[in-house]
Amino acid sequence: MKIIKRNGKIEEFFTDKIVNAITKAMDETEKGIDFQLALQIAQTIQKSYIQIFPTVEDVQDDIEELLAKNDRFDVAKRYVLYREERHTLRNKGWEMTDLQRDIYEQKYRYEKEDFNGFITRVSGGNDDIGKAIRNKDFIFAGRILAGRGLDRNVTLSNCYVLPQPEDNLESIFDTAKEMARTYSYGGGVGLDISLLRQKGAKVNNSALTTSGAVSFMDLYSMTTGLIGQKGRRGALMVSMDVDHPDIMDFINVKRDLDKVTSANISVRFNDKFFQNIDDEKNSKIFHEVAVTNWESGEAGALFWNKVQSYHMLQYHPLYRLFSTNPCGEQPLPPYGSCLLGSINISNFVIDPFTKHAKIDYSRLSKMVRIAVKGLNEVLDDGMELHPLQQQKDVATMFRQIGLGIMGLADAFIKLGIGYGTFESRVISNKLGQTIADNAILESVELAKINGSYPEFDIKIVEKSDFFFNLPMGIQDQIRQYGMRNSHILSIAPTGSISTMWGISGGIEPIFATHYTRTTQSLGEEDMDYKVYTPIIKELMEHLKITEVGDLPDYTITSHDIKPINRIKLQSIWQEYVDSAISSTINLKEETTVDEIKEIYLEGWKWGLKGMTIFRNNCLRKGILTTEKPKEIEECST
Repeated sequence: MKIIKRNGKIEEFFTDKIVNAITKAMDETEKGIDFQLALQIAQTIQKSYIQIFPTVEDVQDDIEELLAKNDRFDVAKRYVLYREERHTLRNKGWEMTDLQRDIYEQKYRYEKEDFNGFITRVSGGNDDIGKAIRNKDFIFAGRILAGRGLDRNVTLSNCYVLPQPEDNLESIFDTAKEMARTYSYGGGVGLDISLLRQKGAKVNNSALTTSGAVSFMDLYSMTTGLIGQKGRRGALMVSMDVDHPDIMDFINVKRDLDKVTSANISVRFNDKFFQNIDDEKNSKIFHEVAVTNWESGEAGALFWNKVQSYHMLQYHPLYRLFSTNPCGEQPLPPYGSCLLGSINISNFVIDPFTKHAKIDYSRLSKMVRIAVKGLNEVLDDGMELHPLQQQKDVATMFRQIGLGIMGLADAFIKLGIGYGTFESRVISNKLGQTIADNAILESVELAKINGSYPEFDIKIVEKSDFFFNLPMGIQDQIRQYGMRNSHILSIAPTGSISTMWGISGGIEPIFATHYTRTTQSLGEEDMDYKVYTPIIKELMEHLKITEVGDLPDYTITSHDIKPINRIKLQSIWQEYVDSAISSTINLKEETTVDEIKEIYLEGWKWGLKGMTIFRNNCLRKGILTTEKPKEIEECST
């Protein structure tokens, strides 16, 4: 059977789509699902169009009529409502709050394009991707939404890593120049300064001695703050190896709130450091990291042995990792870039908020395949839009993409499961494997058609730890056909795009069940309103409750979850992610320095690639509070 789509294309149409649509409507009625009737209606429609091709509207009209003829007016009513919702979505777009609309219009909508124009532009004409974005199943990262399809010098990759500046002034300032060019195209930058000599070392110029590696961080921070990107500053991550002589200065640099204001910082820890944590020098460094984190939320931790060893190019001579993108979800080689997109796991829960709630793994698997194909299309579209030729060369050689997720915490609430519990880890394990297996297999399929990425070498790939952990069947497929992408999976925090859709970001738990919004009117008293987090509002409406105190036990927030449970859950996802994961552990104000040390140590023990810790009410203001709603600063997505 063939069908005429709304865009005029004629495509194969499978009757199981009719069955799925009918059973979905039936599931929302008191009588429930009658699979035989759904199948009967699908077969009747199929026989009706042997000689001609129906339109989508023809088929939908027939479904309504046949449901009515079979006395299922309850289902017909639900189906009509569904059609009306889809019609509104196609023509008016997502239902949004003022904040969500601000993000859409200020960050991503191009001039006066309507919603359909926006979908067509960012999907690149890929109908499956366009439908996924409309339905909130999947969405590209911010740079793609803002720049795809426009005749402008705007990169489609969110972030880059630049080479380590060498220990001379020319290289140090060349790095600042390349950084400025990257920012001007909309990209963020990650940078490691471990090659720069220590403070007080001799130099052959009028200064006699160097001011040290840390002194140049202000140059890079200032460069970041100077180059504007459509109302937002550039994003910068500066890292340093824990064995660098200036590491204490590096750790303490942000205790001065007026220094290095436009950068995040992270320490590159190695296994040897933690294996000798009681050594006097190591113990002093570790304590200082915990103290500064307790005070200001920085520095973050990168567990560098794990970063270097757990991906399929572990032994590739050209793929040497030195730093990560600004949020830490993409360790990259010099001039490497990350091209991101995220699947909304929350949308794949069937029968949410009921005892029958479950994940639709079949539909999720199909979505993963569509997303990987879509990201590869964007990769090709954006190949000429990298700020520097070297960045284009690396993207061509390795074709890295980063498919991630968001809405995980919302999905747990729909399933009636507490974040960080044993059940949530079991589900995360199955989700991670489903996503990883299908993403890799789709990259293999694309390699069959277009060839592997140029630097693919099975003799190198099959020696890697990540390859060894893959199912044997997938290993065999890679050996036979290769892969289109060297790296495929990466979980970003998805700040702006998840806020725009009103869902939880990345693999983060929900931050709060509600916050307070104050309205101000001339001549009248200020009024405080309690505004609920979208998933909590949805749950309360389903349960018919009006007070937060009546919420089920599984609606826990980030501050209620034991850090070790956050770490365990992240470690499960890390097993299936060949790049990395950006996730922040939020701590209560009364958390001690020793507790922060224990969290870092557990993160290393559990095999994370990196982690960020943020204590409530520390000196550096947090992006999220429970007092007043604020837009999340975009970080990678």
